[in-house]
Amino acid sequence: MLISTMPWSAAPISTRLGAYYAASFLVVGIQLPFWPVWLAGRGLDTQEIAALFAAAIWAKVIATPLIGGLADRLGRRRGVMVALAAVACIAYAALWPAWGFWPLLWLNLVAGVAQSALMPLGDSITLAAVRGASLDYGRIRVWGSLSFIVAAIGSGALLAGNSAPAIPGNSVLALVLAASALLLIACLWIPPAPAATGRSRWAALGRFAADRRFWLFVASGSALQSSHQLYYGFGTLYWRELGFSDTLIGALWAEGVVAEIVLFWQSALLVARMGPLGLMALGGIAGILRWSLIGVVPGLAAAAVLQLLHGLTFGAAHIGAMYFMARTVPPGAAASAQSLYAAVSAGLGSGFAMLAAGALYGAYGGHAYLFMALLSAAGLGGIAALARLGRR
Repeated sequence: MLISTMPWSAAPISTRLGAYYAASFLVVGIQLPFWPVWLAGRGLDTQEIAALFAAAIWAKVIATPLIGGLADRLGRRRGVMVALAAVACIAYAALWPAWGFWPLLWLNLVAGVAQSALMPLGDSITLAAVRGASLDYGRIRVWGSLSFIVAAIGSGALLAGNSAPAIPGNSVLALVLAASALLLIACLWIPPAPAATGRSRWAALGRFAADRRFWLFVASGSALQSSHQLYYGFGTLYWRELGFSDTLIGALWAEGVVAEIVLFWQSALLVARMGPLGLMALGGIAGILRWSLIGVVPGLAAAAVLQLLHGLTFGAAHIGAMYFMARTVPPGAAASAQSLYAAVSAGLGSGFAMLAAGALYGAYGGHAYLFMALLSAAGLGGIAALARLGRR
């Protein structure tokens, strides 16, 4: 109650939501490019890194829907988000002295589950504002992408400026801790969402759970998002093998997000013209092209060109999925449905893809990206089937 009466809560809803995404992706922008490098510096090999990432992803399959359901049941999504952000801060702090596979595994699980469960809850609050206040989701979400660029470039510059292995590892972890503290503050600032009654929530859950189109959407979105797992887990290591500097690698990560920003900024127009499923299909087509070429055309020029496709492989697919959810899922079950989608798309499917990515990358190096192209093709096929069902 105190938070909602403070002067800072008078800021526009779009500003408060934008600050939440900025803080969320400040953490991600530090972790995603260089967390595998930090883990390698703590003595883990590629198989152990893949197993650690896969275990964290699979944990989301169970934890994320339960947390989303709890948030809907309590009617206190913001309160649940604050608690999760605090848990993530504590777990990251406990990583500072940790060495060895098992301590790193368990602490990463706690921090990763808490942090990942925040995103579907934040998305459900944002999509409620999109429906109720006619806000533009893309122009709110874009602040997360801008924050990612700052974090990715800054992390790359930090690593390039420190040659001793222990120094950049501690520096990256310190940055993650600081960013996590900012995320906790942003969760305190995020606007509360209206709560549904227990009866209306269960009725809403029953409606979408019985809809086979929803489950086909979940499977298709999972394939499209899972196609990024080799890139997320081993993209930096692959580019290092090609001789790219850490500063250049950070710039390549940032370039992909610039393309994503352009897509997000124009998303309302694109959704109006193509529809949610059209955008998801565009992401699948771009994924087939991107992942088929990235491992067989390894030069810097090719990497720079293919990174532009991230605006479609992630950006278009994500925006399409969010608007599909906003248009088809009843508001009373928004957090539960959003968390279920996140659990499967970023959990079950991505967990298997990450585990396979570790083995494939160890065996085939950059050529393992061809496996990701197959996932994009599967997602595209699912979207085509979903569109046919919608016309019946």
